[in-house]
Formats: sequence, C-alpha cells, structure tokens
Amino acid sequence: MLETLLPILIFSALGVAVIGAWRRVRLWRQGRPSAVPLLKGLAAMPRRYLVDLHHVVGRDKVMSNTHVATAGGFVAAAVLMTLVHGLGLANPWLGGLLLLASATMFVGSLFVARRRRNPPARLSRGPWMRLPRSLMAFSLGVFAITLPAVGILPAGFGHWLLGLLLAAVVAWGLAEMVVGMTWGGPMKHAFAGALHLAFHRRPERFSTKAGGEGRSTGLKALDLEDPSAPLGVETPADFTWNQLLGFDACVQCGRCEAVCPAFAAGQPLNPKKLIQDMVVGMAGGSDAHYAGSPHPSQGLGGKPVGEHHGTPHGPIVAREGKALVDAETLWSCTTCRACVEECPMMIEHVDAIVDMRRFLTLERGETPNKAPEVLDNLIATDNPGGFAPGARMHWAADLDLPLIADLQQVDVLLWLGDGAFDMRNQRTLRALVKVLRAAGVDFAVLGNEERDSGDVARRLGDEATFQSLARRNIATLAQYRFQHIVTCDPHSFHVLGNEYGELGGHYRVYHHSTYIAELYESGRLAFRPWKGGSVTYHDPCYLGRYNGEYEAPRNVLRALGIQVSEMERSGFRSRCCGGGGGAPITDIPGKRRIPDMRMNDVEATGASLVAVGCPQCTAMLEGVVDAGAEVRDIAELVADALVARPAVGAFDATRRPQAEEVI
Repeated sequence: MLETLLPILIFSALGVAVIGAWRRVRLWRQGRPSAVPLLKGLAAMPRRYLVDLHHVVGRDKVMSNTHVATAGGFVAAAVLMTLVHGLGLANPWLGGLLLLASATMFVGSLFVARRRRNPPARLSRGPWMRLPRSLMAFSLGVFAITLPAVGILPAGFGHWLLGLLLAAVVAWGLAEMVVGMTWGGPMKHAFAGALHLAFHRRPERFSTKAGGEGRSTGLKALDLEDPSAPLGVETPADFTWNQLLGFDACVQCGRCEAVCPAFAAGQPLNPKKLIQDMVVGMAGGSDAHYAGSPHPSQGLGGKPVGEHHGTPHGPIVAREGKALVDAETLWSCTTCRACVEECPMMIEHVDAIVDMRRFLTLERGETPNKAPEVLDNLIATDNPGGFAPGARMHWAADLDLPLIADLQQVDVLLWLGDGAFDMRNQRTLRALVKVLRAAGVDFAVLGNEERDSGDVARRLGDEATFQSLARRNIATLAQYRFQHIVTCDPHSFHVLGNEYGELGGHYRVYHHSTYIAELYESGRLAFRPWKGGSVTYHDPCYLGRYNGEYEAPRNVLRALGIQVSEMERSGFRSRCCGGGGGAPITDIPGKRRIPDMRMNDVEATGASLVAVGCPQCTAMLEGVVDAGAEVRDIAELVADALVARPAVGAFDATRRPQAEEVI
C-alpha cells in the first residue's frame, strides 16, 4: 500500500509546491524591474548560502549547528526520498543515506523544539510554534517508511492501519516542509531565501573569500534626470522585484529587533515588524496574523497589531485612514545598520527605509520636526546649521591653515566637515591639525570652498539636495591634486568614499584614526605613556558597520598605552549613539534616549573616559545628563600625548623619541 501511496503523496506535494512557486514569483514580479544575472546568481547561490549566510548564522554556534543538521538533513532527505520512494530507486545505499539524513534532521528538530519551549521575546510565535512538530513528523515519517528499503524491516511490514498512519505523518510533513515553502508558513523562508541570495540587490556584499569579507553599504542614487523615474517608494510595488523577494525571505528570527536602538528606546520602530508589513502589502491584507513583538509605540498612542492594512499598489504611508506603516516608524531609524549586520537572511532594511523616506520628502514634502529647516539651510547655505558659508574657517584664524587653492597640490586634503561650525568639534579639529603638523604631513584644506558632504540630506530622503551638494563638491575637488582625503567625521568619510563614486567622484578616503595609526606605525609620531584612568571605546556605526574599521582606533589607543575596557556591545555589535540618519533632527519620541542607553553601557565597564571617533557621537554622548565618564575624541587624546620628533634633517623612522622630548 505504501508503495502506491508514497509516490502519489510525494509528486502531489511537489506539484502543488510548483503552483505555489509560480504564484509567489508573480507576487515578487509586481515590483519594478531590476537587472540581475540570473544564471550567474543561481550558480553563486550555494556558496553564498554555505559561506556568507552561515558566517552570520555561525555567530550563535548552537543554532548554527542546529540549522546545519535540520536544513541539511531536510534537503538531503527530500532529494533521497524522491529517488527512493517517488521513483522507486530503492537500494541499501540510497536507503541508508536517507535513514542518515532523516535521523540528522530529527536530531536538529529536537534542538528547535528546545528553543521553542520558552522562546525569547524576539522570536515570532503563532505558526512558528508548530514547526518543531512538523520537522519531527517529516523526519520520523521518512525514517520509518525507509526501514524496509534497507532490509531492517520486511517489505509490507505491519497492518494496513500502520501504513495509513505513516502515510498521514509523511503527508503532514510534506504539507509543511514542501508545500509550505511556496504557499506560506514557517518554511516560506527556505524557498524565498535561496532565491534572495541568488538575486540579491547588493551582490557585491558576498565574499570571494571565506569569512564573509564582502561589504556594500552605500545608498543607490536616484536618476533625477529621468522624469518617469520614481522618486522613492510610495507603494509596495514601487520596490524592485528583488527587494520584495528579500522581504519575503524574512525568517522572523528577531535578531534585527534585538539590536535595533530605536526599538530598545521605545520608539515606534521594529525592523522585523516593518519587513513583515512589506510582505503584507505585497500580498494585500492586514497585519492581524503577525505573531511577533509589535512596535513599541503601542504604549505611546501607536496602532495595535491588526490595524495596519495595505495593497500592492496602495500607499505605504497614508495621509489619512489606514495604511501599512506610520510615518514615525520610518523617521525613527538611525540608519545604523545593526539590523542589516545581524540579519541571517542578509535583508537590506536601511535601503528600504530610505527609499520610503525619499518619497515622503521629495514627493510629499513631509519631514518631521526640524528636518524641513535643516534641508532649507543646506540649500541656502551649504550647511545644516544655516551658518554663513564664509564663517567655515573662523575657528582656525590663529592656525594659518594652508589652503589647497593656494598650493594646488598636496599629499593630504583635510576634510573639515560641518563640525567646523560646532565649538565642541573645533577642539577635535585643532587637535587633529596639531597631530598632522607633528608628523610633518603635507596637508591643506578647502576652506570656504568646502560644502556639506550631503550625508544628512540623503538620509532624510532629499536625494536632490544630496546630489546637488555632491556634484558641486566633486567639481571643486577636480580642480586640485591630492593623494587622499582625511577626515574625523565617519559620515563624511563614508559618503566621500562610498557614495560619491556613483556620481563621478572617486577618492581614497581615510578616517583620522586609521591615518594616525599609519603615521604611528611609520615612526612619524611618538607618545608619552598614558597615565589616566580606565578607558573604553565607542565604535561609530559609519566607521564600523558601514566600513569595517574596528582595529585602527584601538591600535591608536594601544599605542598611547591604553588598555581598552570593552563594552558588552562593541565592534560590529556596537550600540548606536542615536546621532545617525538625521534622528536628532526628526526627534521621534520614545520611552528613553538612545545616548542614555549607550552611556549606561559605558558606565557598566567602570571606565572614567570614553574615546570616540565621530563628531555626532561626541555630541550625543556629551549630551547625556549626569554621565559618569568624560567623552574625548581620539585625536584629542593623541594630541595631548605627543612628544617631539627628531629634527627634519636627521629623521630616523626606526627611532622612537624619548618621553622628555615633549611638544
């Protein structure tokens, strides 16, 4: 009887799954076109899954091994079951391999069941709670029906009732594990996730080396010259088709939720819920069946689960009535990329948020709080504070800084950034100038020719102002010759190095911590030993997660003789200061402030000083009331510790000056 039932069950499930796949692809294809290399992407998919995806999953060793056993066992069991029981190619070798695969899958399902017994808050419940039972049903059912194939049990063993029971168990497993991959349910991520890896909108993220060293973090430019091109995303169908595919790949693990600073602060943003809202909009309907943590805004007057509705061609953010997403959700994001860094499915949350912001800003002119004023200032004065452009160099009146317009050619162009208008950051700039001069660096500044890099405008969705600023900066820089740019602002560092290239500006850009580390290693700087208290270091998002620079700042601190007391959340898991993405400008209220939480992280280390490498981080952390630790930029610490180099004519790169040769 099983010999008759099993092929019918297997090929029926496969047929229904194929119909579901066609239906699912139609949902994705509602999005705008996106050119992807289909065959190349499919060929690269296995490696992207086994290397890049598991590089992220592997941060949790237990769940990584669980996923290998469960997913690997399922794939092997599904293929072998089709051969052995579907096509009748039963033999001891194939049957033995099928037993091994199903047993491995069962072991993995036990760990899934253990995880689901008392799941952490970040994990979605609902249909996901039945997943362990479905995994067990599939693996045990396949194991039992395969025993006769290897001769452990006689063919046709047991009563016909047992055969029906086994067929029912296998059918249960096939419905969840095979049909559910394309029709919806917990296993949907397996089908969508595999294709998402193949057709990812940022294929450059995937490494050519083991360990996942690929990096792609620059926002994509809008085509402002094409009048038919959309200015941002108004409806789910305005996303590209592979963005919709990426949303559908979400496994609802909640890793993004667990690291999101806005969610932790009680602001109306949960990145997992946002992605699931996009899935609802793609298919049409409401979020009533969402079974994860809601937006924290419910306690602040936000809408509860079940009151967000959308359609593929309906507005995501409505001016009135029901919609998929509240505008405050989008404006809460600090663009720190913690969600993207943690996502095992490699979904691009920040890209989606900025795309939706672009529509609100460019098409509707709807930006909250001080954002309109800042954007107007950028248009009128080339800086977000509205300061007179001719005042950019007032802070350096006594420094006699060389202008590149006078020299035409230098080794280093020092990019000041809009910290030049801020009295606190002027101290950092003066310290950096002192360090560069102590090292004998041939540098100059643009002076009043420098404009805002455009970072704030772009993150607020004003792509037109960003491109205007960027093109004018590129035209200015094209007049001069320099080897590289150095800046103490990670946001300018990122934009100049990673986003100007698409507009024709290609530069080698250094963050000042990286450049100072290289100067020290080449023997051009020497320091007095550190005699202060305990120090911790705060990783700026736009230096760390955006550009992968974690070691250079720590190398500088070690060169100063500082033993860094690391915070629990440091490196790629560093907590955002709350200053990115225009968040201090849009100022969406929450239950607590993000910089307050970060200073609590600092206090937990017992450090009396927190070293930073970003003007915005400095401003946000110094703004914390009753903070127990001093905030100082790395350049300031280096400038205070400088000792004199030998005379220029007798410079020996191998000799370190003695402590008494103080500058």
